[in-house]
Amino acid sequence: MAARIPLNRIRNIGISAHIDSGKTTLTERVLFYTGRIHKIHEVRGKDGVGAKMDSMDLEREKGITIQSAATYCVWPGSQQQLQPHNINIIDTPGHVDFTIEVERALRVLDGAILVLDSGKGVQSQSITVDKQMKRYRVPRIAFVNKMDNPGANYERVAEMLKEKLGHHPVKLQVPIGAESDFRGIIDPIIGKAVYFDGNDGEIIREEEIPAEFADKAKAAREKIIHDVADVDDELAEKFLAEEPISVDELRAAIRRATLALKMTPVMCGSAIKNKGVQLLLDAVVHYLPNPTEVLNEAHDQANNEEKVVVESDSTKPFVGLAFKLQQDKYGQLTYFRVYQGSVTSGDTIFNVSNEMRKVRVPRMFRMHSDDREEIQTAEAGDIVAFYGVEASSGETFTDGKVNWTLTSMHVPAAVISLAVAPKDRSAEANFSKALNRFTKEDPTFRVHQDEESQQTIISGMGELHLDIYMERMKREYNCEVVAGKPQVAYREAITKRAEINYTHKKQTGGSGQYAKVMGYIEPLPADAIETYEFVDDITGGAIPREFIGSCDKGFREGVKKGTLIGFPVVGVRAVINDGASHAVDSSEMAFKTAALMGFREAYAKSGPTILEPIMKVEIDAPTEFQGSVVGQVNQRRGVILETVSGDSVSVTAEVPLNAMFGYSTDLRSATQGKGTFTMEFSKYAVVPRQEQDEMVKKYKEKLAAEAKK
Repeated sequence: MAARIPLNRIRNIGISAHIDSGKTTLTERVLFYTGRIHKIHEVRGKDGVGAKMDSMDLEREKGITIQSAATYCVWPGSQQQLQPHNINIIDTPGHVDFTIEVERALRVLDGAILVLDSGKGVQSQSITVDKQMKRYRVPRIAFVNKMDNPGANYERVAEMLKEKLGHHPVKLQVPIGAESDFRGIIDPIIGKAVYFDGNDGEIIREEEIPAEFADKAKAAREKIIHDVADVDDELAEKFLAEEPISVDELRAAIRRATLALKMTPVMCGSAIKNKGVQLLLDAVVHYLPNPTEVLNEAHDQANNEEKVVVESDSTKPFVGLAFKLQQDKYGQLTYFRVYQGSVTSGDTIFNVSNEMRKVRVPRMFRMHSDDREEIQTAEAGDIVAFYGVEASSGETFTDGKVNWTLTSMHVPAAVISLAVAPKDRSAEANFSKALNRFTKEDPTFRVHQDEESQQTIISGMGELHLDIYMERMKREYNCEVVAGKPQVAYREAITKRAEINYTHKKQTGGSGQYAKVMGYIEPLPADAIETYEFVDDITGGAIPREFIGSCDKGFREGVKKGTLIGFPVVGVRAVINDGASHAVDSSEMAFKTAALMGFREAYAKSGPTILEPIMKVEIDAPTEFQGSVVGQVNQRRGVILETVSGDSVSVTAEVPLNAMFGYSTDLRSATQGKGTFTMEFSKYAVVPRQEQDEMVKKYKEKLAAEAKK
């Protein structure tokens, strides 16, 4: 086996972007130039093979990435002075419905490439991905792709990074031409023009900068130094002292500022035309962190969850995170990021998140999309997959010497639900197997049984998300499912303060029940993080201490289901400030009931209202269809936030989720199949009065019908 590449020459990176910005095409080129694949296949290629990283049939048919795929490659560097670096890459989906795939990839990565479309710049999903990168403090390089496309504008996209994302973008390159005239790239740092020859752009030719670009390249180098000096003190000193700045000094400063999240290097190219990818790989080596340069923290369960630093040191006790599960024909593959220590096939490791359950590691692999290469040992900084290790997404494993848990991932709330059932009763076993597996794999895919109707309800991030899972049940489990009408995740809320004054009295044979609860409920401020807050303002022991928790339980029971349409109540502060108890007849149960009934009485007087999820929708269509696109948004109670016209029109709007069902079909027919849209959850807003009345009426009718049964 080849000698292990040292830690400082390892990069764990993710490639993220808005849908259709060319992430998978870019990853395909990276694999080709690093010798991992020997022929380039396109995402929607005519050869029927499809991109290496889109290994699911569904991904190849639809031309989108559904699951993040992991691979690794060794980059020798396009410039002679670079040593070989091991790059672990995760290609993530661009579709907001699969946002958890991006979330978990960024959780375990050290750096990222944010791919942007040269014509469209920062789009809605780029904003979401950027938020995720900020949440996990991931340094990134922005790559402006599709420089060969009409409307390509490198400068404008860099400017958008500043305006829309609040970055400090520094353009490290000057494109030679743009659109159909895009020929190569000038690197002002080394003062050379770079061209990409050969059938697949594999031959890199460095030339002197063309005369007509000489002034532009000189100005670009000065601007890079100036922009980096703004955020790096060491370079600022040299700059102010007007000392000459060498290539290595400039690169070191860019690296420091990028790792400190003070700047974003911006590069350009065209993945599909094989231009600029090798320079991007050099930049990954130059400017993105190795595992030792990233601060990873865990909570010590043996010491009151105190924070401890997890060091990328293979001699320390083993700590790893299971961040993704995948099932294939041989069993369950569990993807691991090793943060500290090392692990070898045959070792016994402990699942800290699951009461230190012991597991043996039978076999271990390095992944290359759906191919795998068996290895014996993995060390700090590696991303590997274990076979036969039972785990759920986000669980921490150690060698038993430490009892640490790594901080988990952020899991967004579901916005849409469907009632599903197998078409054929004989497929029920497969149906539950599929649901079990999918909920384990994907924390945003949730399943529950509706108590009243006994239906199986699946919830997720959008129509496409649930459609893909239903299609996978059919293909992978031979189980066709029938689905009911999609159900929106409504919420109920209160609009004003209402007093609570409830006495619960019951006298039957033996001891009775007695509890009196007084206080009020009021709306929480709009910026509150929690959706429910309990305040204990009891003085003088009006309610004995042991029953305070029961009051909280009663209120929590009350907010689970509002009385308007039976959805959870959010944004409520419940306060108790008085009450009474009985020496014999008071109990935890009596106070829980009093709080619940008191809450319901007060809720009716608190101006209850219904909230619905509002989606941020971004629509792209040819300009001639602008009128019909805007008209459709208005019909669906949408509010247009921004319209940008160019070769195509881009409309950003906020539209209620309930009005978005079937929109893809309508948009296609209104734009001759040329319009596309993406949507993501934005906020909750009040449903118009007329619709509220209609919804409440329907809910009451449903309850009455159930009562008759």
